[in-house]
Amino acid sequence: MTIGIHVIGLGVNQKAELSRAAQSVLDQAGVVFGSERQLATIKHLLGEQPVQPLPPLAELAAQLNAAMQQYPSVVVLASGDPLFYGIGSWLKRHFEAPQLAFYPAVSSLQAVCHALGLALQDVDVVSLHGRPVEKIRTRLCHNHTLLILTDQHSTPQRLAQECLAAGFTESELIVCASMGYRKQKIQRFPVAKLARMRRKFDPLHVSVIEVRGQGGFLPAFPGIADEHFHTGVEAGKGMITKRAVRLNILSLLQPCAGDVIWDIGAGCGSVAIELAYWTPQARVLAVEQHAERLQCLEINRQRFGVVDNLKVVDGRAPAALAGLDAPNKIFIGGSDGELPTLLQTLWEELPLHSMIVGCAVTETSKAWWLGFWQQRQQAQDAGLETLQVAVSAGSTLANQLVYRPNLPVSLFRFIKTGAADNVA
Repeated sequence: MTIGIHVIGLGVNQKAELSRAAQSVLDQAGVVFGSERQLATIKHLLGEQPVQPLPPLAELAAQLNAAMQQYPSVVVLASGDPLFYGIGSWLKRHFEAPQLAFYPAVSSLQAVCHALGLALQDVDVVSLHGRPVEKIRTRLCHNHTLLILTDQHSTPQRLAQECLAAGFTESELIVCASMGYRKQKIQRFPVAKLARMRRKFDPLHVSVIEVRGQGGFLPAFPGIADEHFHTGVEAGKGMITKRAVRLNILSLLQPCAGDVIWDIGAGCGSVAIELAYWTPQARVLAVEQHAERLQCLEINRQRFGVVDNLKVVDGRAPAALAGLDAPNKIFIGGSDGELPTLLQTLWEELPLHSMIVGCAVTETSKAWWLGFWQQRQQAQDAGLETLQVAVSAGSTLANQLVYRPNLPVSLFRFIKTGAADNVA
């Protein structure tokens, strides 16, 4: 298979300056795809090659395939680094690797870092292009510097408002517009001032947030305070898994990039929220049937900005699980009496090396989990771990410190190994 699509990054110059290799590819191209702005930046480098406006992504694959049938070499123009929040990742998902070649240039993010004297490895890059602005809440953290790729919805004013709402009132936002162009402009604003401004900024800009201030409900480390979740009742109360137990559940699940995790009986969503918040490249599906808890779950999803990778599923398991993306990790926080049937069904369908984690407070639910444990021991098809978490929370009585015990919670983790693995 020969290379058919050459992806050329254009850098941040008003007139593109290509490497020798990229210029050679451009000279030999049968057709050049690019946006109006991109085509304008290489106009002085083009010969007789036909150009084609870049279509919507839904149409791009078909047009590129048609072009490759007609020409031995097709060029797609891209941002400075096509494989860093650029079109290169999309192309890799739709074409085989041997068909693609990439020619990177200096990106707008690199240009911003050098203009401001920032080391790229010391900043956190977030793309809000085509994504909900609330996603920024997963990255706002004291003393972080964020580089934001934006669209028409994630304006500098909107980002400043997010900083204020999260309690980072001392933050500053730097708008770096038209980098590499003659009209390049870099402006710094306190977020409190910027949030009130009505001015418009050049659409071709990168926003930089220097996050400062005490902050509010957004966490800096796993273990979100119970009172920061909306539960519809007194702060820190209601249908959530409390922090001390939740941290143990997170540890047992060990969420990582690429996981698909079901949270069955999610309640108001404390476990699902933390799974999605700390593992942005995992997908979390929170299943809940009670209307009031679902409302709280959705409020918390928006509140903590996990709008990209947390999906709320309205329904009762196991019926509500039909058609969902297959999981490799499952947490069962509640089952409304369906636990024995649910466990049997889930275990049969779960791939090898996947896991189920569950918790029990009542003696009835504990007995169900222990019964499942005995089944797994007999079948020798699981790695087993269990622990009991007993926490006493401090409070005062007659101005004296006392510790009041919470009900102990039993946790179980089953990793599906198969009988052959255990025999070995």
